[in-house]
Amino acid sequence: MGLKTVEALIDGGKATPAPPLGPTLSVFKVNIGKIIQDINEKTKHYNGMKVPVKIIIDDETKNYTIEIGTPPTSSLIRKELGLEKIGSQKKEEEAPKEEAVATAEKTKEEVEKSKSEEKTETPAKEVKAEPAPVVKKEREIVGNLTFDQIIKITKMKKDNLLSKNTKKAVKEIVASCVSMPITVEGKNPKEVIKEIDEGIYDDKLNF
Repeated sequence: MGLKTVEALIDGGKATPAPPLGPTLSVFKVNIGKIIQDINEKTKHYNGMKVPVKIIIDDETKNYTIEIGTPPTSSLIRKELGLEKIGSQKKEEEAPKEEAVATAEKTKEEVEKSKSEEKTETPAKEVKAEPAPVVKKEREIVGNLTFDQIIKITKMKKDNLLSKNTKKAVKEIVASCVSMPITVEGKNPKEVIKEIDEGIYDDKLNF
């Protein structure tokens, strides 16, 4: 008897009584519909993202509390920039193009094969081509966040960040943009971190 905890990963604002959440809650004989409603209300701002949820139930009184975690920082950044939707659209647009390229390649192979069969003269001596120089391709920037958007994400993640100091917490979010790769205020995130240390954004860090 006493407090029992149920943990689950749900789609923000779209929890349902279906497995695994519903059957697990039914064991405790609680109002599943009300719990689902409360979870969806608390997670509606995370629509389109997976959200960790913890339900703490008093096995005697059937009272409960709901604790909502936050999605990974990278998911919040992509959501803020709408990158998930763009990526999906891009795949749909590129599919016909890829099919056309495949067809063109197939046609090319057939033409080459036909030429090879018709050719009767002695083939020319093969000349070994020099290897092409390796060119380092720079990663394409996929988006840009304003500093206000950085603050918004920091507020959503603050309780789950290692840094409890506001300035350090903001820097932690900015640092996450480096690998994505995303700019902040049109600049390299590392440059923005330096500016934060210099106090340039101090007027926005009072939260």
